[in-house]
Amino acid sequence: MIRSVIEEKIAKLLMYLSAVLILYFVLSVIFSVFSRGLPVLTWEMITSTPGGGFYIGGKGGFLNAIMGSVYIVGGSTIIGLLISIPVVFYLNVYLKPDSKFGSIARLGYDMLFGIPSIVYGAFGFTIMVLLGLRASLLGGIIVVTLLIIPIFIRSMDEVAKSIPKDLLEASFSLGATRWETIGIVVRQIAPAIATATLLSIGRAIGDAAGVMFTAGFSDNIPDSLSRPAATLPLSVFFQLSAPQQEVQDRAYAAAVVLTIIVLILSLAGRFVLNRFSKNKI
Repeated sequence: MIRSVIEEKIAKLLMYLSAVLILYFVLSVIFSVFSRGLPVLTWEMITSTPGGGFYIGGKGGFLNAIMGSVYIVGGSTIIGLLISIPVVFYLNVYLKPDSKFGSIARLGYDMLFGIPSIVYGAFGFTIMVLLGLRASLLGGIIVVTLLIIPIFIRSMDEVAKSIPKDLLEASFSLGATRWETIGIVVRQIAPAIATATLLSIGRAIGDAAGVMFTAGFSDNIPDSLSRPAATLPLSVFFQLSAPQQEVQDRAYAAAVVLTIIVLILSLAGRFVLNRFSKNKI
């Protein structure tokens, strides 16, 4: 009895220490970025593209990087959802629970989930070279789509697998078609779809390695899919590489904007998850 109490107290202490440690690291990152970037962040940086000599201390901002990130993340998220949702339905509605093909597919998505983004970037770059394509907005969208599809599928699939099989069988027994049953599944995995979307957006908007090879970089806002596009992570990377202190401070200003976007996505994810959870059975 005494041993069980001691083990329980040790486990609680370790959990508290882990929580405090994680909170410390999160607050340290936020403080270090905001303390250096917030004082130099101006409205001009957010609303203007780089001017002459921007990367050596000239005027201008990083609106090109903000819009490039929006285009790449928006395009890849839409394509990723269009591909991932049918795959999840197929794995959980059309296939049997003990399907070998389903097990192999899930193993494959688990492996893709853990591949670093730079590998996706190198793969995309190789394909672009073979096809004779240049670095462009389209290349960035394709690579980021490949990066986030495993996140979509595995996040939604884990929730879809937890749906009671009796619910699906009851739907079929009442004469519902597979398409009508899919509507029931959608309501049950709606929180997972919302959460997976926000997680994927957060992963996509913070990726630098993948888009470095495929999207290129430009001081202008891309006006077509064939144009190169800058992103916020690449803007931070290139400015931090500069020797001028003023340019490095601008990198932290761009990091502040990126951090705020990620924080907003995290809070939105909590709100959406709580809202859609009301529809679950």
